[in-house]
Amino acid sequence: MTPDLINIDQTYDRAIFRENRLDGREFDGCVFNQCDFSGTTFSGCTFIDCEFIGCNLSMAQLPNTGLKTVAFVDCKLLGIRFDACDDFLFAVRFTDCTLDYSWFSKKKMPKTVFANTSLKGVNFEATDLTASTFDHCNLDEVVFDQTNLTGADLSTAYHIRLDPERNTIKKAKFATDSLPGLLEKYDICIE
Repeated sequence: MTPDLINIDQTYDRAIFRENRLDGREFDGCVFNQCDFSGTTFSGCTFIDCEFIGCNLSMAQLPNTGLKTVAFVDCKLLGIRFDACDDFLFAVRFTDCTLDYSWFSKKKMPKTVFANTSLKGVNFEATDLTASTFDHCNLDEVVFDQTNLTGADLSTAYHIRLDPERNTIKKAKFATDSLPGLLEKYDICIE
C-alpha cells in the first residue's frame, strides 16, 4: 500500500516499505504499527503528531524531512541521520528504542525525552539538548562535543563519557556512578 500525498489520521499495520522512496508525502496524526521502513528514503516528507510503534526504520534516509512532535516506541532506528531532517518545529520522543549509531549533530532539540533507549555511538556534536531527559539510557560511546546539556537529566543514564570542559552541563543531573565518565580525561582513580 503506497500512502497518498496527504495522509490524515491513518493507521498503517505491518506495512512493508523496505528500500522504497516516499517523496514529499505528509502524514498528520498517523500511527505506524510494526511497519518495516528499513532503507526507505523519506525525502521532503512531513510527519506531524505521528507515532511509530514497533517499527524498523534502520538506515532510513530523512533528507529535509519534518518530524514535528513524533513519538517512536519500541522502534529500531540504527544509523539514522536525524541531522538531515528539517529543523523547523523538530520535536521527537523515544521510548524503548534502539538508536545506535544515529546522528543528531547540530540539532536543536530541547526537552527531548529518551526513555529506556540504547544510544550506543550516537553523535550529539553541537546539539542543543537543554532540559532533555535520558531515563535509563545506554550512552556507551556517545559523542558529546560542544553539546548543550544545560538542565538535562542524565541521573539514570549509564556508560556516560563526556568532557565537562567541551560541553555545557550547568544544572545537569548526573548520578554519582557517572563521575568516572565525567573525569576520565584527568586520568585519576575514583574509588
